[in-house]
Amino acid sequence: MTGSPFNHGAVLDISQGGKTLILSDLHMGHGKRDDLAGNGGFLTDILEGYYLENGWTLVLNGDIEELLRYSLESIQAQWSRLYQVFDCFNRDHRLYKILGNHDEALIFVKNYPYPLYNAVQIKTSQVPIYVYHGHQSSKLYTQYNNLINAGIRYFLKPLGLRNISSVRSPYRRFEVEKQAYLFSLNNNCISIIGHTHRALFESLGRFDYIKFEIERLCRDYPASCGPDRERIASEVQALRFELSKLKRSERRDVLRQSLYGDELPVPCLFNSGSVISKKGINAIELDNENIALIYWFIEGKGKKFVNRGGYNIEVFRETPYRRSILNQDRLDYVKAKIDLLGIRA
Repeated sequence: MTGSPFNHGAVLDISQGGKTLILSDLHMGHGKRDDLAGNGGFLTDILEGYYLENGWTLVLNGDIEELLRYSLESIQAQWSRLYQVFDCFNRDHRLYKILGNHDEALIFVKNYPYPLYNAVQIKTSQVPIYVYHGHQSSKLYTQYNNLINAGIRYFLKPLGLRNISSVRSPYRRFEVEKQAYLFSLNNNCISIIGHTHRALFESLGRFDYIKFEIERLCRDYPASCGPDRERIASEVQALRFELSKLKRSERRDVLRQSLYGDELPVPCLFNSGSVISKKGINAIELDNENIALIYWFIEGKGKKFVNRGGYNIEVFRETPYRRSILNQDRLDYVKAKIDLLGIRA
């Protein structure tokens, strides 16, 4: 095979320290009908000013360049400043680039500047983590597993994922997530995917998460009083409103399904969402002890639930950029739940 440096898998060890940012689905174009046009400058600024300067490692989890519609040369010309930021991460050996179904043709590009992978294993002292785009065929991942030799035989072979456009179809999106969930469940590990453009934290999408959060708030309500009681009532009403919006945006029979069937959810599947939402950027942040689902947005243009849901909002320097942690947990707690809930009754 000719082209850029290509390996089926890489190993990133953060067990002794280090912070990792996982992004997917940039779909970089050449300006005209470019999916990244709305968030590209915003993304470049926060990558350079927040993550690069603070020593983060960047994992780009597939569909970074939109090669199904544009040439690589036109994309590189359009996004030269963003590539300069990628260059800086790469020079410091802090860039891992995973192939997706929209940019897998990069393996045939001569002199592509970054190493390319099908997946990255992230080693922590708590639980094994595998990052892959989510579209992969079993043959590729049989080979990937031989490289990392991490105790999971035929890594991803049980998935049998097809190269499908899952973003527009809730049925296909659900099937991709379900297969990735079952793989993680059967192998006692964490998977972090992209591809579906739907952020997941601990195997829960926003719809499922809201239902669990409403239940938690209702349990807290009887023992509350004063301002705290009013806050809980307000949050429940806001969540119910958002739940009704989600019901209208998805097909009801899909929503009635669950990744985990009638069992308790095992927190083994995460999805970093996408960078190209009209309302902002989702990402996964990870270190040896914690994992978090992050939401970046521009003041006045973000999702309303963040401002009314009691989330802590961080102001990035003297800019309109805002960062909020939507969900966060300790990896030892996630590992404990995987161990306990993943056991078949």
